[in-house]
Amino acid sequence: MAQALLTTHYHFPKQTGLYEGKVRDVYTINDELLVMIVSDRISAFDVILPKGIPYKGQVLNQIASKFLDATADIVPNWKIATPDPTVSIGKKCKPFPIEMIIRAYLTGSAWRNYKNGARTICGIPIPDGMKEHQAFATPIITPTTKAELGLHDEDISKEDILAQGLINEEDYSQLEEYTRQLFERGTKIAAEKGLLLVDTKYEFGKIDNDIYLIDEIHTPDSSRYFYAEGYEERFAKGESQHQLSKEFVREWLMEQGFQGQEGQKLPEMDDAFVEMVSKRYIELYETIVGEKFIPADTFEVKDRIEKNVSNFLTTYYR
Repeated sequence: MAQALLTTHYHFPKQTGLYEGKVRDVYTINDELLVMIVSDRISAFDVILPKGIPYKGQVLNQIASKFLDATADIVPNWKIATPDPTVSIGKKCKPFPIEMIIRAYLTGSAWRNYKNGARTICGIPIPDGMKEHQAFATPIITPTTKAELGLHDEDISKEDILAQGLINEEDYSQLEEYTRQLFERGTKIAAEKGLLLVDTKYEFGKIDNDIYLIDEIHTPDSSRYFYAEGYEERFAKGESQHQLSKEFVREWLMEQGFQGQEGQKLPEMDDAFVEMVSKRYIELYETIVGEKFIPADTFEVKDRIEKNVSNFLTTYYR
């Protein structure tokens, strides 16, 4: 099995900071650039699972890079370059303290809450009588707070965001507009590949007074896709949808009795399961991008990343 990248410990030229997230290790350079290394760690229910998924980082980084390029006409984004299959380098922005979630279908956590009786999401009313995986009349925006590592993101309404002063009204309106335009573009691209973009999240930040799209976009970690073929038939029969997302990992964990709650023990991930998850990530790459996935050599992967990033930074600051 290929080697998985779980940790990084670099000291790059002009490095001024390091943030280790659930999946990404983000190095600050000269207080103006970010080096985002996408590891092979995988998280679910805000818990980092014990084993990495080979090629997952490369899949996420390359999908995000392609979609950042494909949406740059809608909103400027943070990316400057991708000097390594698992690395993107871009502008350091001041992030907004929320994530913009947009949903076209009632599924995942929204469905679980609905099934348990909830009839609003982030202050948005949801009609009675809806079924799992049913499309909303129009996509709904359901923001969440951005939690610290190990804590859960929390749903929050537009009204509470404004009342708490997290974002001013002008900026929030612009974020909503960008979110809808990005989702429309992502939906169109997905449809061309025989997929339905079910839901996704976007993160934004600012440099001075300018808003930028940051982090990842339209990856299987930040988005959920259904195959369009067979959707209507499965929905009519009340069957599970054929999907490409991280939801199948959550479903596997729930089958093993784990939902990230206190006192629950993480189930063992054997090699067969890890390999299956890796193949699912590659499948999504090839489907949504429409290109054959070319796996990077994982032998001495940490040395490769260090060399590629250091070479870029040396040239950039020459």
